[in-house]
Amino acid sequence: MSWLKENKARERRIEMEVVVDAYNESERALGWYYYLEERLKFPFKARCTSKRAVSPLYTGEEVTVLGMAPEEECESEMFVGIRWDGRSVAVPLAQLESVAVGPLTKEGADDWHYWVNRGYKF
Repeated sequence: MSWLKENKARERRIEMEVVVDAYNESERALGWYYYLEERLKFPFKARCTSKRAVSPLYTGEEVTVLGMAPEEECESEMFVGIRWDGRSVAVPLAQLESVAVGPLTKEGADDWHYWVNRGYKF
């Protein structure tokens, strides 16, 4: 269990807007995918907050997030597409902190970080 304090308003929003009517892992993953695809306004700037084995990014590196990764890449966690070293790659959204974004993008990204940091799974 996570030590992140429960945020009742965020829990309710996630329950009512993201995972409502989702009865299994696949449906919860799709709920998150479409929630984030609608909520995040692309492109936006983000900063890498942690090193991950599945990502080429270094902590502190800034990137431009171009969109959600293909749906099939987001069955276990949410990935977003970036341009990196002249290529298009997908990196975990949980690895990125949005920088100077609008309120909907911030809320959507923060909702995903909350979900991950609370230790919730699909």
